[in-house]
Amino acid sequence: MEINNALMWFDFADQDLDTAQLLIQMRPTHFEIICYHCEQAAEKYLKGYLVAHGTFPPKTHELEKLCAMCSETDNQFNEIVATCSFLTQFATQMRYPHEMNITEEHVKLAISNAESIKNFAPIISLRKLLS
Repeated sequence: MEINNALMWFDFADQDLDTAQLLIQMRPTHFEIICYHCEQAAEKYLKGYLVAHGTFPPKTHELEKLCAMCSETDNQFNEIVATCSFLTQFATQMRYPHEMNITEEHVKLAISNAESIKNFAPIISLRKLLS
């Protein structure tokens, strides 16, 4: 297991999620960047899981692809494909003007989905093992 590298991925993921949770309290609220940080957090949790299991993650923002790779080690990841699919839309395309119309409901769901990936049993178990 690549313990140190996996822990770094998880730490960066935590920072992205913490940032999203802080930004939602700001006024005005910048929905796009909050959703972006949620996608980034999920991406890093998945990549950390892959690294811990000896797989070098590809340079992609397609969370469904990363989730499928994780499911090769643990098929429980099939349970979060829809969660990953929702977050993928907030990757890079929304960092440009007029690409998406983000609502407060999108933001709440994005944060909830990122938190559910952070708290997903295989990731929690792995983090406990690595600590």
